[in-house]
Amino acid sequence: MKYQLESGWLSGARQVPSPHCNSRPEGCPVDLLVIHSISLPPGQYGGPYIDAFFLGQLDIDAHPYFSEIAALQVSAHILIDRDGRVTQYVPLDRRAWHAGQSEFGGRCNCNDFSIGIELEGLDTDIYTDAQYRSLAEVSAAIMAAYPAIDRDRITGHSDIAPGRKLDPGPGFDWQRYFRELEGVVSG
Repeated sequence: MKYQLESGWLSGARQVPSPHCNSRPEGCPVDLLVIHSISLPPGQYGGPYIDAFFLGQLDIDAHPYFSEIAALQVSAHILIDRDGRVTQYVPLDRRAWHAGQSEFGGRCNCNDFSIGIELEGLDTDIYTDAQYRSLAEVSAAIMAAYPAIDRDRITGHSDIAPGRKLDPGPGFDWQRYFRELEGVVSG
């Protein structure tokens, strides 16, 4: 397996610690993986803006859209960019602020018990081969560390926040992702 978990961090991932996290509730098991998408500014890829956003350092003068979101305190555990590079912002044993108002399986506040992975993209985009490969590898490492997460406990942001969020969107091929994940897990 390409990635291993070491003290909450994935070995082999670029590490950019975000202040936008806190402790999970005591005794709350991590048993959900949530797939998101993000691009900053919307529809533009590359550049320093996602890092800056998750670090609370977004320059509102860099793009008009940034004045709408700069005050938000948001993070994800992991980002996979268009080239498949993996960046980790929050240790997996801590609560990242990625899901917002959310519910899964009758439980609210998904941040308490989930791990959030952002794919660089828009909810209307097609994701890259490199992203699917990296997502499968990262997911397999997470599932090995958190065995309560299985295929039925992997979901999209749109599924835990319906009507509020659309990501990862119709461009995300769930069947392809699960095939690639199965290949990594069984290979």
